[in-house]
Amino acid sequence: MRPVTRRQVDHHAARSAATRAQVTSTTARLLESGETFSEISVQRILEEAGVSRATFYAHFRNKSDVLVRLTDELRGSLLELASQWEPGAPEGGADGFARFFENVIAIHRAHQGVLTAVREAASYDTEVGDFYTADLEGFEETVLRVLRSEQAAGSTPPDVDATAAGRVIVWGGSQAIAHHIAVDDGSGDVDFARELAQIWWHGAFRRPAG
Repeated sequence: MRPVTRRQVDHHAARSAATRAQVTSTTARLLESGETFSEISVQRILEEAGVSRATFYAHFRNKSDVLVRLTDELRGSLLELASQWEPGAPEGGADGFARFFENVIAIHRAHQGVLTAVREAASYDTEVGDFYTADLEGFEETVLRVLRSEQAAGSTPPDVDATAAGRVIVWGGSQAIAHHIAVDDGSGDVDFARELAQIWWHGAFRRPAG
């Protein structure tokens, strides 16, 4: 048997990457066109992407796996935004938060179909639900660390329950952003980001001491 060369390995890896990209981009296109995740069958993806069923299952476990991989990069982008705060709150106080939320909303709008599909599938698909939960839990952990850091520095009052506050503003903020994008055409994004920032800043980070 002839040994497998590095060139053959690289070629196979490139073809696999191209196939995965074709499937995920096709799925994203269908979702961004307004179709719901539950309506899109694997067969539809195969036809639109131009790949065989055997090829599909050589790269993905199921349709949910496609969605998880599709949103993995978005997840990284959102968490990277939040990680820029540490070890303290965003520079500029409430204005810094507002700029942060404007960026978050812009990312959500650019990938609205995909993120809507994640929220839809999370309600009945354990695999997607675990991914969605882990995403928000990661953000919640970041906010908790920052709140505690601000308390240690004397900037956030010690009577703020950092755990509860982080949970309320992260999970509540996520739902608020999703609803805003669903009902607003984009003209209210700046105002929404500013109001959300004021709630976070004055409701938790700079709440008057009790």
